[in-house]
Amino acid sequence: MSTFSGLNAATTALWAQRRALDVTGQNIANVNTEGYSRQRVDLQAMGGSVVPAFYSTSPGIGAGVSADDVARIRDAFLEGRGHTEHANGARLLVEADALEQVQTAFREPGDTGIQSLLVDMWSGWEDVANQPDSDAARAQVIQRMKTLVGGIQFSNASLEAQWTQTRENLDVLVKDVNEAATTIAALNKAIRGATQANLPANDLADRRDVLIMKLADQVGATVRPGQYGMLDVVVGGRPLVSGSSASQLAVAGPTDPDLITATDKPRIVTSAGGYPVAVDGTAGGQLSALVTIIPGYRAQLDGVAASLASTLNAGQAAGFDRLGAAGAAILGPPGSVTAANITLLFSDPKLIAASGISGPPNLDNSNADAIGKLRSDPVGVDAGYRKMIVELGVQAAVTIRNQDIQAVISTQVDAARESVAGVNIDEEMANMLSFQHAYSAAARMVTAIDETLDQLINRTGIVGR
Repeated sequence: MSTFSGLNAATTALWAQRRALDVTGQNIANVNTEGYSRQRVDLQAMGGSVVPAFYSTSPGIGAGVSADDVARIRDAFLEGRGHTEHANGARLLVEADALEQVQTAFREPGDTGIQSLLVDMWSGWEDVANQPDSDAARAQVIQRMKTLVGGIQFSNASLEAQWTQTRENLDVLVKDVNEAATTIAALNKAIRGATQANLPANDLADRRDVLIMKLADQVGATVRPGQYGMLDVVVGGRPLVSGSSASQLAVAGPTDPDLITATDKPRIVTSAGGYPVAVDGTAGGQLSALVTIIPGYRAQLDGVAASLASTLNAGQAAGFDRLGAAGAAILGPPGSVTAANITLLFSDPKLIAASGISGPPNLDNSNADAIGKLRSDPVGVDAGYRKMIVELGVQAAVTIRNQDIQAVISTQVDAARESVAGVNIDEEMANMLSFQHAYSAAARMVTAIDETLDQLINRTGIVGR
C-alpha cells in the first residue's frame, strides 16, 4: 500500500465518520418527531482491485470505507402486525362506544328509564284497582302511560339520532381515506423517482408510513411491497393504492335507518364499479353499528312497544269502562305499533276498563287488578324488556373487555415497533462518541502520513545536495 493510497483511505474514513455524525445528529434532532424512523449509515469496506494487470499490482489491503447508503431502520413484520392490531383496536373502540350510547338511550338503571316507567304504570293500574270509583286514580294511570309512551319514543329517537350521526361520520371518514390514498400515491411516485436517481427517500417513506398506519386505523389497510421502494395499499383484498395510482371508496346504501332491508344496507364500495369492500378498523366498527347494533336494538324496542300495546289493549278489551261499555284500545295506532309511532289513543279517565262486569254504575275492580298483575308475567312486557337490557349490558361488557385487551396488545406491538424504529438518545450518544473517536483517529492518520511525507521529502532533498 503506497503512502498516497493510505492518505486516500484516511480521507474516506474522515468523510464516512463525518457522514455518520451527520446522520446521528439527524436522529437526535427528530427524537420527538411522529413517525420518524431512525437512520443508520451503512459502512462498507472498499476492497482493492481484483483485476490483474501487466504493469500494476494491488496489495489487496483495500481503498478505505464507503458511506454512500443511509438505511432506514424498520421491521416489515412488526409494521404489518401493527396495521392488523391497530385495525382491530379501532373497530372494537367504535363498537364499544356505540353500545355505550345505546345504553345511554335506554337510561338504565335510573328513574327515567323505561323499566322505572313500566313500574310506575303498573302501580297506577293497582291504584285504580284499589280505588275504582276515583277519577283521579284513573287519570293518573293515563298520565303514567303517556309518560311511558314518551319514554319509549325518546329512546327510539335517541337511537335514530345515533344511527344518523354514525352514518355521517362514515361519510367523512371515507373522504379522509380517499385523500390519504391520493397522498400515498403521490409519495410513491416521489419515492420511485428518488430511488431511480439514487437520491435519499427516507423522509418521504416516513410520511407515507404515517398515512398507511392512519388507513389501518380507519379501514384496516395492509401493504404489499412494490418496485423501487413503492408500497401497494390493500383494503379488504382490493387495491386502494397501486404504485403511483390511487382508487377511491364511497359509502353506499340507505341514509335513513327505516329504509334498511336485507339486500340494501350501508356498505363501503369502490367508486369505480361499486364493488363491495370488506373494511375493518373504524369504518368496520361504524358499519357494525349501522347494520347490526343500532338496528338490532331498535327492532327489540319496537317489539317492546308492540308487546305493551297488545297487552294493554287486550286487558282493556277484557273489561268494561266507567260507563259499562266494553273497554276500548288504549294504545295505537291500529295495525303495526312501533317505538316510533306508539301513541295514547284516549285521555278520558272514564274509558279506563277497570271493571270485569258490564253495566253502569260500574265500580268493580277485577279487570284493573288483573292488568296490574301483568307486571309479573314471565313472558310479558317487563320480562322481555329486562331480557333485552341484560343482553345489552353483557354485550357491552364483553366488547369493552375485548377492547381493553386489544389496547394492551396494540401497546405491546407499538412498543416493539418503537424499539426497532424509534430513536434512543443513549444509543445515539454512544454512536456519536464512537464516530468522534473514529474521526479523530482518521485525522491523526492523515497527520501522521503528512509528517512522514514531509520527512521523506526533506530527507531526500538533503541527500540530493
